[in-house]
Amino acid sequence: MTGRSRTRLDRVRASLGIAQLALQQVQDDLNADDVDGPALAAILRELQEDVDVPGGLFPMLAQVVSTAARRAEQIEPDRDGDASCPLHEAAALITDNAGQRLNWAARSLDPQGDVE
Repeated sequence: MTGRSRTRLDRVRASLGIAQLALQQVQDDLNADDVDGPALAAILRELQEDVDVPGGLFPMLAQVVSTAARRAEQIEPDRDGDASCPLHEAAALITDNAGQRLNWAARSLDPQGDVE
């Protein structure tokens, strides 16, 4: 591994560490005794549709995986899709499957919360 790759990997690890700490805080907030249906629904909506950071956590995660897929397309041997196809599928599952299920759960917990 080259020095540049090591530095990049170190940055990725540090960034993921920060993200893990932030997600631990979200998990702690979810475990709070005063979280009721509407509060839980609001938190779920933030994960999917954060208004402060356009796109939310799940769409951003899908975007990162899609970026990896596009890079894999450029470097995989024979351009056969062995690496990029599963990555594209994973990104779609995050957005279409997991994200939609978050929306359904939030709507079930607090149907009025969907009204903007």
